[in-house]
Amino acid sequence: MTGTAVSTAPRRLMILRLLLGRGSFRISLQLMQVVLAVAWGTVAYGPFANALGACGWLVFLPNAAEKSVLKLAPRVRVTRATVTALAVRFAIAPVLVFAAALLVTLAVAPESALLPYLAAACWHTCSGMLMTVSGLHRLRGRASLDAWAFTAGAVLVLGVTLATWLADWSPRTVLLVLPAGLALVALAAVGALPRDWLRPEPLRRRRLVLAYGRTTWLLGVPELLDALTVAVVFFVFAGVGRVSDSGPFYLAMLAAGAFSSIVRYQLRIHQPGVSLRQRGSGAGQARAKAMAVLRAAVVGGMAFAVLFGTALLVPPVRDALLADTGIAMWAALGALTVVEIVVAIAVMYGIFLIENTGSPLLGASFRGALCRLAVTTVCALFLVPPLGAAGGFAAVVLALSAEAAALHHMVRRHHSGPLTGRPA
Repeated sequence: MTGTAVSTAPRRLMILRLLLGRGSFRISLQLMQVVLAVAWGTVAYGPFANALGACGWLVFLPNAAEKSVLKLAPRVRVTRATVTALAVRFAIAPVLVFAAALLVTLAVAPESALLPYLAAACWHTCSGMLMTVSGLHRLRGRASLDAWAFTAGAVLVLGVTLATWLADWSPRTVLLVLPAGLALVALAAVGALPRDWLRPEPLRRRRLVLAYGRTTWLLGVPELLDALTVAVVFFVFAGVGRVSDSGPFYLAMLAAGAFSSIVRYQLRIHQPGVSLRQRGSGAGQARAKAMAVLRAAVVGGMAFAVLFGTALLVPPVRDALLADTGIAMWAALGALTVVEIVVAIAVMYGIFLIENTGSPLLGASFRGALCRLAVTTVCALFLVPPLGAAGGFAAVVLALSAEAAALHHMVRRHHSGPLTGRPA
């Protein structure tokens, strides 16, 4: 149906260009948050960070289509154009829904407290849409468009940051300008896709649409739920009257997210090739390796729980964890950030190995994500009120360890390959 080629192994120089493009976007976001925190102060920045943090999980709503298309497209030929067209539609739909809600709110209730959250939702869904469309460009061998798209996003973020610093833009203005600009970049990226990937020949196969939707659900929803677990902490901040803690927690989580996103991006770049290799006999080896990685994450989480509880018994360390400002607070959050990064990357890699085996374990990551969401909610309700941002980080790390334990149990129960020996 389509003669468009599929690329599964980007060159090293191109991977470097991709990392520079995504890296510039991430660095600009981190810089923007620091500048805005200084320019607005804690009182004004707290609600802004809370809106962005509470809606951060929505980036995976349109981005769920990328994982499924990168897994399926290398394995099909006749229906490839239809699969990619479905990915584009799945990615655009959430953006349209939140954009419509934002425009209606602007017209009917422009002073509504819901407006910042709808604007933040538009920003995150536009980001997820751009990630999916960029993944399609990489798939067709035009990876440079991915780098240019996110470089343009970085220019947008830096421009808004400079304007805020010089013209004293309000949080409301920033939240409205950012998604509008990123939407233009995303639409330009969509327009650069091959025509047959946007409008393929009609294919009357309802089963294909249902199968693609099921794969997108199983592959995408776990990441969405994992991101929602972080948003739960922001909801708890707002619910217990500790919105001011949202600022430090968001800045620290943004740094952790930057490292995790680099690893996630590397996995996405190599996913088409890994999806082809981890079939047949390769699936058993991948599951064995996943078990080893997840077991390490469980042990790390248990060690963290012991060390964190011990630290609360030491007055100087406890004071640093409970501090609202100062170098001690940032040092404590920095240490917690490092722990979160290590455990999160281990769990992410274990899930990646499981999901690309093509086995019945495809739904295991969904059940693991549900476990993480439940544990985060319970831990946040107990730890955030007395410990603030440090309690939020502790809840996230403990929940990651619980997710790793649940996944390890499911993989071990279904593992059909050898459990001994060094995996390939």
